[in-house]
Amino acid sequence: MPKKDINISVELDQDNVPENIIWNADDMDGMGEAKCRAMLLSLWDSEAKDTLKLDLWTKDMTVDEMKIFFHQTLVTMADTLKRATNDERISGDMMDFCDYFAEKMEIKG
Repeated sequence: MPKKDINISVELDQDNVPENIIWNADDMDGMGEAKCRAMLLSLWDSEAKDTLKLDLWTKDMTVDEMKIFFHQTLVTMADTLKRATNDERISGDMMDFCDYFAEKMEIKG
């Protein structure tokens, strides 16, 4: 059975606050490791019917970057919901919320 590995390393300061988040994957052709300032990881536990969550951001992640990151994540979630469920109505409602969110956060011109 084919398999792919995704690895995430988090470098912490003396107070256990993330300084660097570094990730790589088997199929990142020629990229090696990549750094990021924030991550949201959600895993579905089908037995417990619950989501396991890991939300991390580095201390140099700016508030403006976080606003954009959240907006882009919400847009991705709306798109994934549409592809996974074929429910145009609710995914459209979610996209409407994404537009509202961007407007309120003043991140879209």
